[in-house]
Amino acid sequence: MPHPDVLSMLLSRRAWHSLPRGLYRDDAAFAADLANIWYKDWIFVAAGAELPKTGNYVTVTLGTYSVILVRGADGIARAFHNSCRHRGSRICAAEKGTAAKLVCPYHQWTYELDGRLLWAREMGPEFKPEAHGLGTVHCREVQGMIYICLDQQAPDLAPMEAEAARYLAPHDPANLKVAFQSRIIETANWKLVLENNRECYHCSANHPALCVTFPDDPNLVGADDSSSSNFGRAHVDRCEAAGLPAKYVIAPNEQWRFVRIPFLGNGVSYTLDGKAAVAKRVGKVPFDDAGSCLFFHYPNTWNHFLSDQVLTFRVMPIGPEETEVTTTWLVHKDAVEGVDYDLKRLTEVWTDTNDEDRRIVEENQKGINSPAYLPGPYSQVQEGGVNQFVDWYCRTLQDRLVGRSLAAAE
Repeated sequence: MPHPDVLSMLLSRRAWHSLPRGLYRDDAAFAADLANIWYKDWIFVAAGAELPKTGNYVTVTLGTYSVILVRGADGIARAFHNSCRHRGSRICAAEKGTAAKLVCPYHQWTYELDGRLLWAREMGPEFKPEAHGLGTVHCREVQGMIYICLDQQAPDLAPMEAEAARYLAPHDPANLKVAFQSRIIETANWKLVLENNRECYHCSANHPALCVTFPDDPNLVGADDSSSSNFGRAHVDRCEAAGLPAKYVIAPNEQWRFVRIPFLGNGVSYTLDGKAAVAKRVGKVPFDDAGSCLFFHYPNTWNHFLSDQVLTFRVMPIGPEETEVTTTWLVHKDAVEGVDYDLKRLTEVWTDTNDEDRRIVEENQKGINSPAYLPGPYSQVQEGGVNQFVDWYCRTLQDRLVGRSLAAAE
């Protein structure tokens, strides 16, 4: 049965208002989020470029689960529970590395990169290795982005994959490499991190470096079609005419969205002078000033695909008031640091922006923690994107809580 307080808080939320206090801080709400959203949906966990070669692996912690992502000899990225089938020890303790085989350090049970158990010492003649392979996790690599789903039955990802092929393939994700990756911990609920991303109401006062090239026009970065902006419509039309998909498209349940928006003025990248950060252009983007293809997938990722680089953002919940944000800068695989790009210049705008956003959401959490907090109204001009995310969250969690309750009653 769902926790009654969580369901009652969801039902009490007023339209176009922030959430009740408990949904941002209560243990029961966090547990409900994990069980009904994070453990049910496709979650972005790594850029494919983080696993460029056979045996490259990355470990991921999602709630109480530990998962290994590994690139097989056939080039396929797979995901397994990071728990030995002998006595449960973690197999990979490092965040990333390379291994010819996956070997449990406890008793050296040895697994192939496809999860099959290859060797287990002195287990007797009745032991069947084929029955003790690693527990598999649904794993899909979509245009250079690796997703996992912990549920036994994963949601249909095909519609998003089809749109990703149109919007992201021109950036040639298979031929990118990791230039840099940062991880920061924000002492705030994961929903506040997403909410902050879904509006630029705060940008002009808080993000001076970002606002050099990124437009804070809500008609471009809000919850509706960017064609409501003349500037945005002209950019979309120009991109589409050149064969570069750019029109706003969103899932029927509003879980993911693609749209291509322009930079300000003559800007072509996220830099302090607006010029390209990387000399070697990615993929087959037809012109430098193609702007940024904005792609989000709830509950945990937003991304920027540019003519000179790709930026992926991964949000992972740690606790009711603690969230990890990982940013990965991807460049053409043949781009050479110090020749084709300067690392500081490439990363400084979003390094600053991430830290500014961290301070914003942490102050937001501290204010919500006060018993005086009351849910406030969103600006229908500036915060349509926030409302869209919060609506998705409330609808999704409520449907799954109620559905689970009805199934249990039956």
